[in-house]
Amino acid sequence: MNSFTATETISDFSDLLSELGSHGLKSHSAQVGPGDIFVAVPGDKAVEFMTQAACAGAAAIVSNRDSLAAFRTSAPTLAEGVKLYAVPENMDVREALARLAAEKYNTAGLPFPVIGITGTNGKTTITYLFEHLYACAGKRAGVLGTINYRWPGHQEQAPLTTPDCLTVHSCLAQMAAGRVDAAFMEVSSHALSQNRVSGVNFKGAVFTNLTQDHLDYHQDMDAYFEAKACLFFPPNGGAGQIVAVNRDQAYGLKLLERLPAAPEIISYGLGPAPKGDGRLHLEAEILSCSTDGLHLEMQFQGKSWQLHSPLIGVYNAENLLAVQAVALLLGFSPEDFACFKDFRGAPGRLERIENRQGLHIFVDYAHTPDALLNVQKALRNVGFERLITVFGCGGNRDRSKRPLMGAAVAKYADVAILTSDNPRCEEPLAIMQDVLPGLEGCPQIIQEVDRKKATACALQLAGPKDALLIAGKGHEDYQIIGATKYPYSDQEVVREILQCK
Repeated sequence: MNSFTATETISDFSDLLSELGSHGLKSHSAQVGPGDIFVAVPGDKAVEFMTQAACAGAAAIVSNRDSLAAFRTSAPTLAEGVKLYAVPENMDVREALARLAAEKYNTAGLPFPVIGITGTNGKTTITYLFEHLYACAGKRAGVLGTINYRWPGHQEQAPLTTPDCLTVHSCLAQMAAGRVDAAFMEVSSHALSQNRVSGVNFKGAVFTNLTQDHLDYHQDMDAYFEAKACLFFPPNGGAGQIVAVNRDQAYGLKLLERLPAAPEIISYGLGPAPKGDGRLHLEAEILSCSTDGLHLEMQFQGKSWQLHSPLIGVYNAENLLAVQAVALLLGFSPEDFACFKDFRGAPGRLERIENRQGLHIFVDYAHTPDALLNVQKALRNVGFERLITVFGCGGNRDRSKRPLMGAAVAKYADVAILTSDNPRCEEPLAIMQDVLPGLEGCPQIIQEVDRKKATACALQLAGPKDALLIAGKGHEDYQIIGATKYPYSDQEVVREILQCK
């Protein structure tokens, strides 16, 4: 293959990698080193990034025709020193990056199933449940998700719920080397719209729910749904893919309408399923829901079974159903699900903070209106006398959901303590003002911009028959103020304050 000309395109991605040898493949210009292949996604700064990559010693640059032509015009001398390759006219550069990544990391035919989980809420808990199920069965699992990326012998903090395309393929290759039996991946709407999971052959996919979030990026709920739906259709999914969809959710029903009545597609939900529609359905009933957890009864294809779980709330019942639905089609039996009696939950997901004072304190990641409704409803319905909720809203994010967050808290909380979350580059008090209209009707509202002081106030108010919910940050161990990440953990702050009491 020769250097770039006005008409040349890449005809074979494996040939391109073979010609260039075992050099690194990079999509971030600041990470490029001598001999690397740099894939430049078109955009306002594409020429700047290609220039940076060329100066760093890139052996080749891959992009579309227009971007490469602009680079040659802008930096003709640099362009002569690096091989330039254009992707086919009908191919997005991100798709080309995925093709190159799959070739480089040999991830096109993995020896284990990859299961993707998408939806606004529930993704993290579901991946932890899958991991627990596999561990109890003596099997090895890998996970890519909001909290971290992990597999046997490896764990790293997650900067993104779903990593960039190269990291996805690199991690899957390392999981293969680690001989995992399955991989479970939280798949965000951003990742799907940006082709970060292109080239991954998902064996299974789960749709949990869809509620308002990320509308600063997707603009409206329909666009948000369409981004999520990409996981279930080519090139990410398609014929033969195991699919589990929450039929109790409106957008789940909308997705099911688009999917065929195939033996690999199963709906799950609480209560009876539709009859005679040719689909597989996992049905369940909540026998009890208390401070001790859940007792569920399931029915599937003439079989029935029960399970106990220390998890609290209807939404956790749905999470348990999602995992069982996929697991049944992967060959697990109902007897295998007894292991969930020992699963205490994912970090920062209705995580109970044990203490000598006998207080019922929970830390949860809920940062959307629906998530706040669900987690508060779960606590309200198990019999606590009062519910005290500490919460805030993130800065530089969807402003329209702020009063909705307030309204969600006001619906169930006896005391709402409004504070800062991650204000980023917005004024914290201005964010709180956006939330206040939604809190109208809450019996008691306290405003304290300092999150640690707000937590201390909540602990002073809480009694042994109350539930205290500290929402929004969950597993996060930082607070973003301005452009700086400061160490901050809701769990550690609670423990620190209680030790001083």
